[in-house]
Amino acid sequence: MSEKIEPRNKALVLEAFDTLFNKRDYVAAERYWSSHYIQHSAHIAPGREGLFNLIKSLPPTLKYEPGTIVAEGDLVIVHGRFSGFGAPVNWIAADIVRIQNGILVEHWDVIQDEATEEQSISKQPMFGTTFPTYA
Repeated sequence: MSEKIEPRNKALVLEAFDTLFNKRDYVAAERYWSSHYIQHSAHIAPGREGLFNLIKSLPPTLKYEPGTIVAEGDLVIVHGRFSGFGAPVNWIAADIVRIQNGILVEHWDVIQDEATEEQSISKQPMFGTTFPTYA
């Protein structure tokens, strides 16, 4: 059974993130996030409303790019990049979500600033194949 649920959960999370962060379709996004959504992020107010209100407060240039995604059972982890949200640097985030009955019910994250090539000791990009350039 888990072989079937994990690909569905990954697709669900990718569709949910695109709907909210990139399309900013809050009505459609309600079908992906539980009304009893539990938020563990230090950057986001409680519940689905806290998340939606945060996104509404950000510039329309906000962009989310998913990268690596893994799933095990009801948990999905997406390593992605947030850009265009008004900060001087992009954020690289590992978002962990728990899925229950086809909707996102809980969220944790680990976030860090995206390093430039000059800042990177490893000389490898944190996301994708190229380094960001900041003005």
